[in-house]
Amino acid sequence: MLRIQGLVKVYPGPVTALGGLDLTVPVGMFGLLGPNGAGKSTLMKILAGLLEPTSGSVTLDEIDVVAHPEKVRERLGYLPQEFGFYPHLNGEQMLIHLLRLKGVAAPGGLKALARDLLERVNLGWAARRSVKSYSGGMRQRLGVAQAIAANPRLVIVDEPTAGLDPEERLRFYHLLTELAQDRIVLLSTHIVEDVAVLCPRFAVIRRGRLVAETNPRAAREALRGQIFEGTAGPDEIAELRAQRRVTQAILVEGRHRVRIHEPEGRPPAGFEPVPPTLEDAYLLLMGAGAAAAAGAAGPAVRASRATGENGGAPATTPSAVDEIGAPR
Repeated sequence: MLRIQGLVKVYPGPVTALGGLDLTVPVGMFGLLGPNGAGKSTLMKILAGLLEPTSGSVTLDEIDVVAHPEKVRERLGYLPQEFGFYPHLNGEQMLIHLLRLKGVAAPGGLKALARDLLERVNLGWAARRSVKSYSGGMRQRLGVAQAIAANPRLVIVDEPTAGLDPEERLRFYHLLTELAQDRIVLLSTHIVEDVAVLCPRFAVIRRGRLVAETNPRAAREALRGQIFEGTAGPDEIAELRAQRRVTQAILVEGRHRVRIHEPEGRPPAGFEPVPPTLEDAYLLLMGAGAAAAAGAAGPAVRASRATGENGGAPATTPSAVDEIGAPR
């Protein structure tokens, strides 16, 4: 089990990237969802022993990650958001090079291990192809191959599906699901679909703070009967944003399909009830996080943020978070 307690990271400036994070991550797939700049990558680097926190603790099965990062690295598989390869090497050569850098021991030899790992991530057929010819999804799978070498206890994947086409993303989903059967896989992403498909449980963070910890089903069920959808023109959207909580506005055939949150179940004329999505819940949680941050910052900030982050929609109140998940 991975335990994070009171984790704080303050960069010079000062800039607070993490503001006292508490989180417990069990075996299996766990999602960390938040917008760019939320502090996800900072957290991943601390967990990987690449960055020292300002304060707080991290333990992996009773190993102190902060005090003994070298012990954690022996049990860690890490796929960062940006993974560099030597384009002139083929897949097998590149993987062998990475295994050497990691100090992986292989009784049967690194070449045999590399071939086995490439087969596990469905890249055996491309082992002799140059890495520069690999698609984005193939490069990600090559990154996973090095991450799972030595059978790590904890696998961290940071924004793994960004830039992948739908087919590659689906293939990657299946691979991550297999990895999570007997280890902790921490998935950091800003893509709601990743969490909806993969994660039985997830946490939402915003500006380095935990907004909610819940599961996709509970997040959707908490909004049942409260999400409505209708069409609106550009002028009507501005009015809706001023008066309602707009979660999404998507342009379809020249008209905007607008989804709104109405806790009392009293939508404007022309809006019909629709099943809530995880994206609805996430966007409302982001609005609640903005309201909470404004409340802590003082009257001047509250006034400047009163319209929330959804293009002018009023920020969701903290009580909305209570309905969606377990706020922190």
